[in-house]
Amino acid sequence: MAKILKLNAISPLADGILAGYDCGEDVKDPAGILVRSAQMAEYEPGESLLAVARAGAGTNNIPSAKYAEKGIVVFNTPGANANAVKELVICELFLGGRKIVDGIDWVKTLKGSGAETGKLVEKGKKNFVGCEIAGKTLGVIGLGAIGIMVANAAVALGMKVIGCDPYLSTHNALMLDPAVEAVADDGEILKRADFITLHVPLNDGTRGMIDGEAIAMCKDGVVIINNARGELADNAAIKSALESGKIARYITDFPADELIGVKGAICVPHLGASTPEAEDNCAVMAARQLKDYLENGNITNSVNYPAVSAARAGKSRICVCHRNIANIIAGLSAAVSARGINIANLLDKSKGDYAYAIIDIDAQTDDELTAALKDVPGVLRVRTV
Repeated sequence: MAKILKLNAISPLADGILAGYDCGEDVKDPAGILVRSAQMAEYEPGESLLAVARAGAGTNNIPSAKYAEKGIVVFNTPGANANAVKELVICELFLGGRKIVDGIDWVKTLKGSGAETGKLVEKGKKNFVGCEIAGKTLGVIGLGAIGIMVANAAVALGMKVIGCDPYLSTHNALMLDPAVEAVADDGEILKRADFITLHVPLNDGTRGMIDGEAIAMCKDGVVIINNARGELADNAAIKSALESGKIARYITDFPADELIGVKGAICVPHLGASTPEAEDNCAVMAARQLKDYLENGNITNSVNYPAVSAARAGKSRICVCHRNIANIIAGLSAAVSARGINIANLLDKSKGDYAYAIIDIDAQTDDELTAALKDVPGVLRVRTV
């Protein structure tokens, strides 16, 4: 029975998918790990660990590059929590346009005013006048699963929507409302948008992308929404722009001490995917992907290895994690054919520095063949499923 370690509380729907597995929070020597937010930098994987499945989109809490070198596949669940995040962004568009949070906080100060409350409200409401979002321009930076849903919803709300994504897939492009104007880069969005929402991953190219220089390109009084990762923005620059009025509102799902209490900053306590529906969706997707990999060797939605899936052929299936280097396919094929074994199917794809091969053969595997495949230069891991 394969063992699955849970590093966080995971929706019980995952247990139904993983029925027959030894699945729990105290499992030793696991073949797979289910995780949400637990920091895995200090977790030392054993030889048994084959895969980690993150019930969520971001994998910054998992050392994916280190695991790739060990032949450990890291999965995520893009799109599983997209609707939950989309709904929060739509809520935040209204909070950005209207001074709702400020007004609610002010009303709390009227407690005890008795019969005068109504008069005080009518007198003070002029201080909280805001704008409607209809007719305003929304800039969406990043048109993945969430960005597309936000863009389409904003069109339905009467906004003019522009979006950019240098890695926009054909599938995502087809999902995008025709009313959304695609622009070449985020500089165009910074210059034109009244509202800007970020939906990009955190990496060396995006870290601190909303800095002083970027903010200077924006319209005066812009509203910026960041539900992607806090580190996408330079908080010092954001604070300065809020104080000067360059930014009217900065709404983030990642509170930082330097922004809490700053006028114009609305810090939401990381609620983007905090719905039971999103948690269920993420858990189900993560469990299915983990199970398919452990049982069939198929990879779907990995962040450190390519997507590779194939129907079974032949009598045995061999899965090989390897570096993306020249001549390795020839080496794998030679190791099999040298033993007089026919390859029924071979599928190999790469992603960055790493690649993955599924080899179906018309024979049963043995230790000798496995050892020969492991000896091919560049091979990181070999297993039979």
